[in-house]
Amino acid sequence: MTNATTASFESDVIERSHDVPVVVDFWAAWCGPCRALGPAIESEVDKRPGLIELVKVDVDAEHELAFRYGIKSIPTVAVFRDGEPVTGFVGAHPAPAIGRFLDDVLTTEAKEGAAT
Repeated sequence: MTNATTASFESDVIERSHDVPVVVDFWAAWCGPCRALGPAIESEVDKRPGLIELVKVDVDAEHELAFRYGIKSIPTVAVFRDGEPVTGFVGAHPAPAIGRFLDDVLTTEAKEGAAT
């Protein structure tokens, strides 16, 4: 897991998403649902080593990134592929639901890779 800043977002997310899907967790320390989501998403990403990466963005510290990606509610999770957000969800979800979401991302990734 990486904590991205406005300065590092290009390399941490945009560039890296050309190699693997990058899951970006937009969160804030004061946000109760964010604190619930954090450990669940970290655990689920850890179960898929090398296949997907997790980057966290503190929206209080990184206002520019929150504005750039239209973050209106937190937690917001966005999956980046080839430099662009392609899917995501808003709100805290239980670990099994996050696992299914990540598996769907990886299945889509595999299908798109096979089609090229």
